[in-house]
Amino acid sequence: MAENIKATPLEDVMVAMDVVDTLRHQQDLADRELDDQGRRARLLERLRDLYAAQGIDVPDHVLTEGIDALEQERFQYKPVTQSWRTKLAHLWVSRTRWGKPVGFLAIIGSLFSGVYVATDVLPARQLRNELPVQLEASMDSIRANALNPEIVDNALRRANSVKAALQEDRVDDAQGALAEIERVEKILQTRYSVRVVARKGEKSGVWRVPEVNESARNYYLIVEAIGDDNRPIELDILDEETNQRKAVKTWGLRVNEQTFYKVATDKRDDGIIQNNKIGEKPVGYLRPNFSIPTTGGTITRW
Repeated sequence: MAENIKATPLEDVMVAMDVVDTLRHQQDLADRELDDQGRRARLLERLRDLYAAQGIDVPDHVLTEGIDALEQERFQYKPVTQSWRTKLAHLWVSRTRWGKPVGFLAIIGSLFSGVYVATDVLPARQLRNELPVQLEASMDSIRANALNPEIVDNALRRANSVKAALQEDRVDDAQGALAEIERVEKILQTRYSVRVVARKGEKSGVWRVPEVNESARNYYLIVEAIGDDNRPIELDILDEETNQRKAVKTWGLRVNEQTFYKVATDKRDDGIIQNNKIGEKPVGYLRPNFSIPTTGGTITRW
């Protein structure tokens, strides 16, 4: 049959296709007549009449070819079976519709990815490489300057915390522990004297009523650290009321009531505190040695 179709003139093939289309539109007629050879003959006769009524002369062999084609579903469209290949082909054909939005999103994604790498990944990687070097340098300085073995022991414990945090990829924790070690290193290298503030117009002392005991008072002298150049030094002071550190040039040092009023009386006499130097912090130590009684408690606001 295939060889016959190839040899059939194009005009006959086109008419045969029209015959098939006509039969599909009259499917109930085809279903009734396409049962046996006798009914095929009746269908052929009806097709002759149908085309003759339209003024079209169709040869019987072309009508027969159309009937055969309908039975064999030769000219019937059959959808392509869906597969990953056909889906990929459909996506490619429709690329003009989705290509620009997807391309735009891809560009935005690349930009965000680049920013993330530049602001998070690379700095974190650099820190992981730099922190061990900084840690070793700070520890060498502490060992060289500390005059109290306990200071070195505490620094070693913090150093182990830095190393453990780096091994667990906790860079922020490692930075925090290293910052504390570097703070100790800086204090050890610093020498200053502690003096009560005695400038005109500035307070030399304050007292506070603690929240836990309203019948009590906490007394503080307002002090400052003076360096070798006779200038105030900014120090990192822990506020015992807020438990937060703050970099300040003046702070309150807690003393007893007797010491507080002794300094107040000295200042009230002539506006000058005769003995305003109350402590000395040498290199190699973390805390000053005070010449007055003090708990060592401090505040940074009043």
